[in-house]
Amino acid sequence: MSIELARPLALALLAGTLSLTGCGGDEGSSNSTAPNNTPTSNAGDVSDNSGDSGTETDTDTPPLTGDGRTFLISPGANATQDMVDAMIQLRPGDMLEFECGYFDLDQGLLIQATEDVLIKGCGKDETVLSFKDSVNVTGLEALNISGITVEDLTILDSPGDAFKLKGVKWGTLRNVRAIWSGGGGQITEDNYGERLNVACTKPPFNEGDPAPDYVPSSASGRYGIYPVESENILVEGSESVGASDAGIYVGQTNTAIIRDSRAIYNVMGFEIENVQGGEYDNNVAECNTGGFLIYDLENITQYGDTSVMINNLARNNNTYNFAHSGLVSAVPRGTGFITLGYDNIEVVNNTFEDHSTAAVIYTSYELIDGKGKTADRKLDPYTEGLHIHNNVMKNSGYDLPPPDLEKVANGEVESILPTLIGLKNLPILNDPTQLLGSLDNILNLGKGAHIVWDGLLDDLDSECPYPKDSAGNPVPMDSNGKPLHTNEHPNPSCHYNAYKFNDEGARIQPTWGSCFHDNELSDDSEPYLNFHGTDGLELVLALAEQDTSILSPQGLLDALEGLLNMPSDTNISDHDCQTRFGSVLASLPRVEIPPFERSGDFDPAPDPEVVDQLCNATVASGEINREALVVNCPRLDQYNLFATDNDPRSLPNEGGVPYVLNSKLFSDYATKYRVVFVPPGTKAVYRDGQDGNNVNGGIHFPTGTVIAKTFAFTNESEGTEKLVETRLLIKRISGSGKPFWEGLPYIWEEENGEPVARLAMGGGTASVEWHYRDADSGALLTGSTDSYSVPNANQCITCHGNDDQPAGSAPIGPKPRNLNRPYKAESAFMGNTGQAGFPAINQLQYWSDVGILSGTPELTLNNGIATNIERLPHWNVPGDSGETANSDADVESRVRAYLEVNCQHCHNDKGAASNTGYYLDHFRDVDASYGVCKKPTATGGGSCGRQHVLVPGSADSSIVSCRVAAENDPQRMMPPIARSVAHAEASALLDQWINTVVSSSYTNADACGN
Repeated sequence: MSIELARPLALALLAGTLSLTGCGGDEGSSNSTAPNNTPTSNAGDVSDNSGDSGTETDTDTPPLTGDGRTFLISPGANATQDMVDAMIQLRPGDMLEFECGYFDLDQGLLIQATEDVLIKGCGKDETVLSFKDSVNVTGLEALNISGITVEDLTILDSPGDAFKLKGVKWGTLRNVRAIWSGGGGQITEDNYGERLNVACTKPPFNEGDPAPDYVPSSASGRYGIYPVESENILVEGSESVGASDAGIYVGQTNTAIIRDSRAIYNVMGFEIENVQGGEYDNNVAECNTGGFLIYDLENITQYGDTSVMINNLARNNNTYNFAHSGLVSAVPRGTGFITLGYDNIEVVNNTFEDHSTAAVIYTSYELIDGKGKTADRKLDPYTEGLHIHNNVMKNSGYDLPPPDLEKVANGEVESILPTLIGLKNLPILNDPTQLLGSLDNILNLGKGAHIVWDGLLDDLDSECPYPKDSAGNPVPMDSNGKPLHTNEHPNPSCHYNAYKFNDEGARIQPTWGSCFHDNELSDDSEPYLNFHGTDGLELVLALAEQDTSILSPQGLLDALEGLLNMPSDTNISDHDCQTRFGSVLASLPRVEIPPFERSGDFDPAPDPEVVDQLCNATVASGEINREALVVNCPRLDQYNLFATDNDPRSLPNEGGVPYVLNSKLFSDYATKYRVVFVPPGTKAVYRDGQDGNNVNGGIHFPTGTVIAKTFAFTNESEGTEKLVETRLLIKRISGSGKPFWEGLPYIWEEENGEPVARLAMGGGTASVEWHYRDADSGALLTGSTDSYSVPNANQCITCHGNDDQPAGSAPIGPKPRNLNRPYKAESAFMGNTGQAGFPAINQLQYWSDVGILSGTPELTLNNGIATNIERLPHWNVPGDSGETANSDADVESRVRAYLEVNCQHCHNDKGAASNTGYYLDHFRDVDASYGVCKKPTATGGGSCGRQHVLVPGSADSSIVSCRVAAENDPQRMMPPIARSVAHAEASALLDQWINTVVSSSYTNADACGN
């Protein structure tokens, strides 16, 4: 039967093909298969939400209705496996429910490729999911789905983020809590009832101070609640405790509401970052370092505008800053609200009380970077359209934090800000001789205020043209003429700001200014300070560095000269818009989230009897069981892909073609056997990178294509090779007519003395060892690990899913630039038998010659390499780039090949790490978007305590170097999936490139010193 005939038959039997869920559907478990090939389920009780009693069937298999099932997870030793088995099956209308109790989970909860699902517990005080021993960085992660609700549970001690929604449309987090044990001892099953509800009475001003309520720790994860790059997000009735970055965050998102929630003992309590249309409503921020933040971060996917902060309480946010690095590490303790580089904010009907630095800090990137030095010129460095009215502010600025002298010594001067404010607010500033005394006295003189402004605004740059996109067309603009940049636009040569000024060159007020009115400012604090930017910074630096020579009367007078000419301005009437301009800023619209509707793109689960019928069909020798490709067969051999059904290294059936890559994904030194099966009578279509316009796409494969990749571990010294897993990618058509790639992991095991590969949707681990010479470099590779990881079904899509490719697990390896080489097996183990005996000619030419690839350019071949098309070099073969071996150009080309294959599948503007703004495709210039002096988007352990992704000349200061070399730390390991050991040789080459090749001449290299 042809594939064209098989598909309608299967569709009729299934009423739609298998769902897109994860890397597969319900068929099979990583643990067992019933004797009649009907898979078992370990996902606890499973019931139908339509009102049935929920009684288990004899085989404990969920009713495969495709709608309204409940997967019930109970505490205990099987909880992790039950959770994983359930999460990879979720279909529209399903619920994954955790019972009351304490759960020890050693894997994260990952939801992908479905819609309209509910994850719930029985209350955030009653259901506690502990991820302290998890191998994954995130507790609960939802990626690229529509319609997910998470409610009534607590996530404890996630290594990184607790709740992460990325690429989610319509996401609700309701009545949930993120909490870390912090430095006060482990929260356990025995004590969580007493430890979950944290009070705010006396936060520690400095590290080591008594902390009666909660002991913060920089070892805690980054974000508590973290929706990013999403749309229509609602966070309500929720809480975060102890995050080392932000407690409750929404970033790079359109339309978001955070309401009725609480943040306590985080570095930043609430954070709105690069959001278009955000709202804080009726929240409480207490005992954090800073209460609320609304700002734009540079060099990420989009820039924000328009947020409302209404009816919130910020109190006693005076905990010392315990962040590792990043912008949030510069927030001074004792800050109620801070804004930076974000336009159109309304702050109304809020209460700010007991903040040791200021109730409100209104600042700009000019203060951080210097005037005109913000490297990302798509970002407006200044906050404008700031409307602060009808708020209550009490007891502000009474104890300014001292500078961090260790950071200052390293050139990180941000912590000097409070000292600068205090010095400029000295009541005796006009009599500097009174300042003589001890250094401690000088550093602690002066106070903050209710509202503190850096006083910095830009001037009209009349010579700066309107910015253009990469095609040379003007970028879009809003109704005010402001450019609407995204990360896809090139960095302009200057910061365009003409839209802020009228024809006479005067600033348009109050639109591009700020209005303060009708606020109740208590008289226990200075109402307002404009500290005029960095004037006098040299004095503060000298004091902070403890330069005692400046303390002589003449030295102090000389140093204070500039400061005396520019003390703080306390005239709040500068922001009285009604008096100055005859109007105030209009109130901003409240955020409204439209109702959710299912897309219909996700199919119901198939009937097990249909799976059994298709997978056990008899086929002729040498033919693939193509009728079965529309379902997930429990055993690999049921597809009949290989001549020897229990050896995926044998010759492929039905015209399958083995292939290898120039540079490959590192997987604990595994040797890999790859085969592509293109359906008879069809051809793939040649597509390369299109000069940077198709960075993720490669060859376009027809429906019915199968790509098989087997992972083996070779010991040439003993003449053995252990098969561990085979992963399939199958291109299918959904019931709605859309193509998608299904990824299926199979784990090899022994059965009656023979190897068999069983579907393992829940993934697995293996103990492996290796001892062989690399086929390309000739290097001897030896080692072992007890923790080789087979990703679970949903993890497949994390790496393989990109928004510009078909849904599911689209291929990421077989691109022309990575296939442009002669075929040669990765291992010498088989000699010249099986796939090792395939012709050693250029692979693209061979594919064209045998009729499975169309549109290939006429190739100019030299030693099996096409010289007239793009190509990635072997990363580990000096000189393979075509440049002189180990020259700067050769090292850079090989490092970039490694980073593309190992990192770019996520680090691109359509991938799982798109929110980072750190992209590693082959075509990109090595500049800020490639990490040069780019600040991290988040702090926490993943930043390694470092301030920039890539620091020219210093691998020891570069985050990327730390993360590639990391082991045994899910916060830092990168890539985070499918490796347990560091790739030592690649890490050494990366460090060599950073230390000896990347220099101050690279674009954006000067930004590391701002």
